[in-house]
Amino acid sequence: MGQLSGIGVIDKAVSILDATAAGPLTLAELVAVTGLPRATAHRLAVALEVHRLLARDGAGRFILGARVGELGLALPDPLLAAAAPVLDWVRDESGESAQLYRREGNIRVCVAGSERATGLRTTVPVGTRLPLSAGSGAQVLCSELNAADRLALADVLAEAQFSERTLADVRRRGWAQSVAEREAGVASVSTPVRGPGGELIGALSISGPIERLGRSPGQRYASVLITGAQRITAALAG
Repeated sequence: MGQLSGIGVIDKAVSILDATAAGPLTLAELVAVTGLPRATAHRLAVALEVHRLLARDGAGRFILGARVGELGLALPDPLLAAAAPVLDWVRDESGESAQLYRREGNIRVCVAGSERATGLRTTVPVGTRLPLSAGSGAQVLCSELNAADRLALADVLAEAQFSERTLADVRRRGWAQSVAEREAGVASVSTPVRGPGGELIGALSISGPIERLGRSPGQRYASVLITGAQRITAALAG
């Protein structure tokens, strides 16, 4: 059992939730993992099931319930909170629209943005779902895929507009660029956003017309994006 609050029934219920978070468990397995008496484990598991914090799979084993996810969605997202002022700063420093992307399976999703107020711009609304096969944001998010992810995304990577050498360059220099790779007339620059432990958690990007960004936008804008990404990481670290 993990950290104890001194309120026995709460501590026992949390130990059941912790146990089922690792995978489906029969009642006997739940008893073995938690060390609770069988009657206690059954009583608490059924009560948690009533409140949808636990559920049963097709084999009748206990699993986490839908309400756990629903409660998780209500939590503020620390990445979005840390990124909001940085996106505005990147927009102002670069003069271009700024975006933050996360990978979700075989796509990337724009989870936050700050739009250029005037002039020709390339709007990417929050919630936009884009392929992982093209664009500087996709290059960043694909540059550090583990072996399992690479296997799962083999079909996507086979159709990518960039090469393994491109991804190696992204890892080496810390930024990516694309010119008319995802959309004709549009250029972009992106850099990795990392969590406090150094893990890749997103891609910070700017995008705009090629006429403004030029054919080598990374040389001009990468330093702003790298600084912005470092600020997000620092804010997440507290």
